[in-house]
Amino acid sequence: MNPMNVPAVDGLPIHSVACSLLAVHPLATTNAVLNAIATLLLVAGWVCICLGNWRAHRAAMVAAFIVSTIFLVCYLTYHFLVGHVPFAGQGAVRSVYLAILITHIILAVTVPFLAIGMFVLAFRGRWTAHRRLGVITLPIWLYVSITGVVIYLMLYQIYPQPVPPTTIT
Repeated sequence: MNPMNVPAVDGLPIHSVACSLLAVHPLATTNAVLNAIATLLLVAGWVCICLGNWRAHRAAMVAAFIVSTIFLVCYLTYHFLVGHVPFAGQGAVRSVYLAILITHIILAVTVPFLAIGMFVLAFRGRWTAHRRLGVITLPIWLYVSITGVVIYLMLYQIYPQPVPPTTIT
């Protein structure tokens, strides 16, 4: 034990060891990777349909939906385990971060409904309505996927939480 009666590992308080080891929780990084993959799949699906390859389009969009669903499970798990992580940046960059975060959250709420709507229309063969909704859905889904990666970079890589000073006893 150290002088403050805080359990220690190799002389370092446990909370300091945990903070340094888990500076970026693995699920936070997983979420960013899943968002990046979803972005690539969405772009691939769009390119495929522009080229008239509806089978490849369908495969890419189903994969994007699956990846986004896995992301949602990981995201909810992460926030259940870790809770809120405050942004460490200050000044103008904080305003930029909050603007990105707020628009990301608002639009992210719509993505599951829009994506499911797209699948329902496709399943029913309602191609005109599917295309009309796709013009709205794709930019929103892309924005949410891209800003998810941007938020991760800003929150955990560019402006990470300061690691509390360690106390060696």
